[in-house]
Amino acid sequence: MIHPVLLCGGSGTRLWPLSRKSYPKQFARLMGDESLFQASARRLAGDGFAAPLVVTGDPFRFVVTEQLAQISIAPQGILIEPEGRNTAPAVLAAALWLAERDPQALMLVAPSDHVIPDADAFRSAVDAAAPRAREGDLVTFGIAPTRPETGYGYLELAPGSDAAARTPQPLARFVEKPDEARANDMLAAGNFLWNAGIFLCSAKAAIDAYAAHAPDMLDAVRRAHEEATCDLGFTRLAADPWSRAEDISIDYAIMEKAENLAVMPFASGWSDLGGWEAVWLESGPDGEGNVCSDHATAISCEDTLLRSEDAGVELVGIGLKDIVAIAMNDAVLVAHKSQTQRVKEAVAALKARGASQAVQLPRDYRPWGWYECLAIGGRFQVKRIVVHPGAALSLQSHHHRSEHWVVVEGTARVTVGEEVSLLAENQSVYIPLGAVHRMENPGKLPMVLIEVQTGSYLGEDDIVRYEDVYARS
Repeated sequence: MIHPVLLCGGSGTRLWPLSRKSYPKQFARLMGDESLFQASARRLAGDGFAAPLVVTGDPFRFVVTEQLAQISIAPQGILIEPEGRNTAPAVLAAALWLAERDPQALMLVAPSDHVIPDADAFRSAVDAAAPRAREGDLVTFGIAPTRPETGYGYLELAPGSDAAARTPQPLARFVEKPDEARANDMLAAGNFLWNAGIFLCSAKAAIDAYAAHAPDMLDAVRRAHEEATCDLGFTRLAADPWSRAEDISIDYAIMEKAENLAVMPFASGWSDLGGWEAVWLESGPDGEGNVCSDHATAISCEDTLLRSEDAGVELVGIGLKDIVAIAMNDAVLVAHKSQTQRVKEAVAALKARGASQAVQLPRDYRPWGWYECLAIGGRFQVKRIVVHPGAALSLQSHHHRSEHWVVVEGTARVTVGEEVSLLAENQSVYIPLGAVHRMENPGKLPMVLIEVQTGSYLGEDDIVRYEDVYARS
């Protein structure tokens, strides 16, 4: 049995404005009707695979459970990182969690934001790599390169290895992201593969590798694991020891130092969707090289990506070539395809200006559903709030604002002070400043209401919680 370990704590800023810190790319529907995270979980499910173990951050714990439930996959565990410390501590935490149950458990570590179109071929590659992993090796997956890519690290195969083999091959060394000339040379040489950041090994072999090459990290993460607490089914790693683990990738901490390495070649298609140019390429450009979303139109364009992420925004490109244009209702990106790796610079510039669009999506996802701001003024704000069936907001009050709720879809159970009432469509209720209140959806369909806030301060931190089914502070 192979235990998938899905890493989904990254921020994905290179795909801004669709991917932001508040809701990164792994949870977005970039390629089809499922998110990248859902596609990854589905790809590593079925015969021979255990339920996934997920490592994520606190803001995304309920997004993880909701998206897995949507595809009928129940995780065997969800580990909550107190803070992002790169992949090395995250992988070690998963290895310790699995080893507690079975030291010989095979763990398949995979980022949750990659695209692998041929899932059957990938599962076959995993099966082929499993015997070496059971023998104690760390098996990393190498992708057959299709172009001289400068955005990926590479794996150099040992002399005599076969880059097209269907079994694991010896590894000579890891190679850093090259410049264009070096990338062309490696592509021509034929013995280099892209480093996919996916690997297979036993939990014991992983822990042994940390003991040999990163003992200080092993001490810190082991303490974080031993002092972890259970919270609504999540495992919260202890914050203090976790903060002492080095912020470093698994490649630098372990893989580049280990001797028991092997490479499993894979040639059936892969992308880490590391930028908008990759999205354009993986989306299947038409005869003119264009990719357009449902609400985008290309006229006399070539090799261009046009995406509108809002049904109310029609995006039209005329006479464009090699352009990426992404439109949302609060931000628009326009860039030459060759410059899309610089999107991080744009995010940094927006942060420096204090623009909320740098990190926050217009739609704010919560464990009970989501909300978005429709209008805002100096002393008022209008929101649309959607509450999942059976979900409830916390019992709360506000120091600086009053609220007026109007139900527009479904039924709401509303608590205001000691009074509890049911509101149907077109009914409303007023929440005075300071009143203790709660909103619930007792129905079987999503409940939608419009909230009008008025007051001297409308920030989300003006919430005093008395009870919360999601154990938020």
